Amino acid sequence: MAKNGDAKRIFERLMVLPDKKIKIVDYGPLWDHPERLTINGFELVKENSKDIMEDSIKDLADAQELLWAQNSYSILVVLQGMDAAGKDGIIKHVMSGVNPQGCRVNGFKSPSPEELDHDFLWRCNKVLPERGMIGIFNRSYYEEVLVVKVHPEFLNNQRLPQEDVGKDLWEARYRSINEFERHAVRNGTIVLKFFLNVSKEEQKKRFFERMANPEKTWKFSPNDVAERQFWDQYMKAYEDALNATSTEWAPWFIIPSDQKWLARSLVAFVLTSTIKSLNLSYPPLSKEYLKAIEDAKAKLQRE
Repeated sequence: MAKNGDAKRIFERLMVLPDKKIKIVDYGPLWDHPERLTINGFELVKENSKDIMEDSIKDLADAQELLWAQNSYSILVVLQGMDAAGKDGIIKHVMSGVNPQGCRVNGFKSPSPEELDHDFLWRCNKVLPERGMIGIFNRSYYEEVLVVKVHPEFLNNQRLPQEDVGKDLWEARYRSINEFERHAVRNGTIVLKFFLNVSKEEQKKRFFERMANPEKTWKFSPNDVAERQFWDQYMKAYEDALNATSTEWAPWFIIPSDQKWLARSLVAFVLTSTIKSLNLSYPPLSKEYLKAIEDAKAKLQRE
């Protein structure tokens, strides 16, 4: 665990404060904090990345076990970012030590006909994590104020009442998202949202790596390159969404993601620190239960 002062400065660097209007260009895709900060006693530099991740994975596994045992809270992790920003890698590496029974990942692609027949939050609402679980959304309901905002023609498939498709549509969706997340938090779901801030240059480099590597080519879609022409529009859509929906109960964290090791370390740190801050403990055992254990022990000894 990082020192208290270091933890505070890391959170301050990453979190979009409620009611503060930010610009994404002020949050670089590379770590630019002027101070030397530590995680798990290790300075946050690439040379320590393996040690940081090993400790973070163990800490997260311990924290998740307590979350599961107490069964009062659930954690929702929302991962958003441009193509090749590192969402899959974070899921694979950060969650590698967590008991699979206590974690579920849901990915959201283009909505199905059934999903289009419901409101835009429906398909995510029905798979919110139950108590004791960590749920990860690889993309989420935010696609409806990101991709759809950049490509408003997608609204034609949503068959919305005509009076709802106007200049106030996006503000209405931001309000719906905030209310949805507040309801979830009020009922024990801790919502952590991560925008993986990758540069256009790094995305291009990763696309080339995917095309050159037979083991990664399947992850590449020619449409990913086509979407690059809308880069500025996507950044504006992300900026609007972050400013409208980073709240006290469900904050956004902007993760510098040009360095994969750094993005993974920071997400693991925020997630683990948040679970630890809940001060969870194993549930107390009743006298009756302890007595039953002693009886069972005696029965086994008599065999």
